[in-house]
Amino acid sequence: MGPPALPAETAVDGQPAVGGGSRRVRSVSAAMVRLLKALGSRPARSAATVGRGVMMFASVLRYSVIDTVTRRPPFGEMVVQAWTLLKVTATPALLMAIPIGAIVSIQTSGLVNQVGASSLVGAASGVGVVRQGAPVTAGLLMGGAAASAIASDLGARAIREELDALRVLGIDPVRHLVVPRFLALLIIAPILCAIIIAAAVAASFALAVGVGGVTSGSFWQSFGTFASVADVWFTVGKALVFAALVAVISCLRGMEASGGPRGVADAVNSSVVLNVVCIAIVNLAITQLQTMFFPMEVS
Repeated sequence: MGPPALPAETAVDGQPAVGGGSRRVRSVSAAMVRLLKALGSRPARSAATVGRGVMMFASVLRYSVIDTVTRRPPFGEMVVQAWTLLKVTATPALLMAIPIGAIVSIQTSGLVNQVGASSLVGAASGVGVVRQGAPVTAGLLMGGAAASAIASDLGARAIREELDALRVLGIDPVRHLVVPRFLALLIIAPILCAIIIAAAVAASFALAVGVGGVTSGSFWQSFGTFASVADVWFTVGKALVFAALVAVISCLRGMEASGGPRGVADAVNSSVVLNVVCIAIVNLAITQLQTMFFPMEVS
């Protein structure tokens, strides 16, 4: 008997067989084609998601106006949702605000002491905390803790087919579930900003006076010189815009959850990521507009 025949994919003298190599080339080509198709369809899916979000936002505004005019606002559910979301965001807001105020005071005190202007620590606290720290922190908290609560709640309802049951009964889930959460986030956004500003400025004041040797009078004088009422209004406006974004994105991802518990987890994860990215982009745009039309001036 002669030697056994080599398989088609066996290497001879270190060279791969022709049949096995061609199959590997075809598999790599097929994988590249699938990757290109996935990358090509990503912009279309992203545009579709943005369109659904805009449609949901329009529906929320329409139902809010109609319910207000007809004197049937979801007051009870709105209060319940506002209290629930405030409970999950107020304590983290306080815990985040104290280090923010301390960091601003520590970083600026070393610089201003070198130029002999230690009283400007209060100005740095006013500009850093009021203009940027408070709205961004409030937005990230709403986009993290509040968004997780909203997306998980609506996602669990979606996989249990409660949303389909509401539609069968003739009840619009957007009007019944999304509008109260949207209004609740709009209510707690200024509250979170107030908590963050108070805690951060208090922490900065304590470190500046107790550690940096700044007098309390010069701290508050420089704080009031550089921080203005317009900054506070822009801060509240930013927080309200962030709240609207978080509400629409979280409700949309939660209501579109599918595939069981893993689908709910994916909805929560995607809502948090999208919220953080959108908050960063919108904050940059609003800050640029504020700098252009309302430049910082010494009052």
